[in-house]
Amino acid sequence: MHKGKGMKFVGDSRITAERTPNIPKDYSEYPGRTEAFWPNFLLKEWLAGSVFLVGFMCLTLAHPSPLEGMADPTNASYIPLPDWYFLFLYELLKYDFAAGPYVLLGIIVIPGLAFGGLLLAPFLDNGPGRRPHKRPVAVGMMLLGLAACIWLTYESASHVDWEKRAQVNQPVPPSQQVEINKEDPGYAIYENNCMSCHGEDLQGGSAAPPLVGIDRSAEEVAKIAREGTGSMPPGMFKGSDKELDKLVQFIMSVNKDATE
Repeated sequence: MHKGKGMKFVGDSRITAERTPNIPKDYSEYPGRTEAFWPNFLLKEWLAGSVFLVGFMCLTLAHPSPLEGMADPTNASYIPLPDWYFLFLYELLKYDFAAGPYVLLGIIVIPGLAFGGLLLAPFLDNGPGRRPHKRPVAVGMMLLGLAACIWLTYESASHVDWEKRAQVNQPVPPSQQVEINKEDPGYAIYENNCMSCHGEDLQGGSAAPPLVGIDRSAEEVAKIAREGTGSMPPGMFKGSDKELDKLVQFIMSVNKDATE
């Protein structure tokens, strides 16, 4: 068909006259590259999940959760710490730009931007390549977020003496939950010399261990009160020898009640 000067319109159709349904090939036509979902793939997933759960249960049995003592609102020396997976946010709130009047910036804005950026990473880097060097934006944002979390977590936990903290804040077994006789003459001496560190009920605090459930003689308790031990300096007890005897008798009587 001619139209105008030398122009030709040619019709070309490559669609077959017979219409066939677009059915994907069976997995058996791709040997070594795919497998049936049931039971092959699902069985592998179940096995992997079972191994993980058994390993996790063994880990929890071998290393129980480091529980602390009951919360005491009157203990002003206790420094609370969040779980390890929140330590990076805990450390972030120590900086001037994310604390005080800018605390909303530290608890909402900065974490929101960080996690929002990770959510947008697949959309910002939507190329067909799957290797890390072909997805620089997504990989870079992920590495930056991971490095920030690791560094902030390390900075938050580096100054904490975890062994001492666990020893001081041990959970009190029911056998050691004794009723303190506050009418005892030794309790008034304890209140004036020891309560600020060892707590109202002799259960200890972040600065001193508990005095309930100790395995020491009366002579050892009196010597520690005078000369100190560990992080306890000497001279903490300011009373007389007679007051020291009453204090030791009071502490020993509390421990005797705890073991009965």
